[in-house]
Amino acid sequence: MATSPTAYERYAPWRHWVEVGFIAAILGSNTVGNSITTWIDLNRSGSGDFHPWEPWVWETSSSLLWAALIPLIAMFTRRYPTHWDNWARRLPLHVLASVLVCLVHVLGMVALHVAAYRTQGMDYDFEFWPRGLVYEYLKDVRSYASIVVTVEVYRLLLRRLQGEASLLGAPDEGLPVEPVDRPQRFLVRKLGREFLVAADDIEWLQAAGNYVNLRVRGHDYPLRSTIGGIEEKLDPARFVRVHRSYIVNLEHVGSIEPLDIGDARAHMRDGSRVPVSRRHRASLRERSGGEV
Repeated sequence: MATSPTAYERYAPWRHWVEVGFIAAILGSNTVGNSITTWIDLNRSGSGDFHPWEPWVWETSSSLLWAALIPLIAMFTRRYPTHWDNWARRLPLHVLASVLVCLVHVLGMVALHVAAYRTQGMDYDFEFWPRGLVYEYLKDVRSYASIVVTVEVYRLLLRRLQGEASLLGAPDEGLPVEPVDRPQRFLVRKLGREFLVAADDIEWLQAAGNYVNLRVRGHDYPLRSTIGGIEEKLDPARFVRVHRSYIVNLEHVGSIEPLDIGDARAHMRDGSRVPVSRRHRASLRERSGGEV
């Protein structure tokens, strides 16, 4: 029986457009607001040796560079996620990344400024390079930190909305009710509620950065683990690795479709299709007891 879509699943088709729209709205409002305030400040200070279009060039070029850098920062934080338990170890990495982001941002802005000024028959000179870079870095490092915090908080909210899985740890006192090294159930936290998911109910697993998505009755629950780490804890009689990013539960495999290139495709009972690489095809054939 089909399950009704969750709030996360209803949001998922719109996620890309919401994220792009949010970034565009923030950068657009900053461009307009900063251009106007810069123009007002220059007039108020009595600086008459500027053209009205110049503040718009300065702020627009900055926003265009941030529009290009934000996706790269998001990719970086996906590869090296920051949590409460690892922020101190990640800090040197973020400091280095912020320096690189600042250099790209400043050099890119200077290039755009030069091109814009030449269209007006003027020259642009970024004076005081050492001092100017330090000044720009003090601004950019705050922007970088704000982006990282926003991205990580947003991902945390998505995981809470989707339902984040975790392993059952050993109790503080007494013996565990089930083997810790071979879990029979996973704890899922979702919107302030907790419930248990049986390991046997997991249909397949997919690696997603520093998480592994557990597919259970049409829903995905991210578990903070590597695909290799969780493979060691699953029952080898039931779960088999079929791809560098996928593990399937043999009980939920409907059929196997061989492909001409030597790979295969597993058709799951829930209608999903999971890739089977040539490297793991023989193992799946042996474990499933069928022709693959």
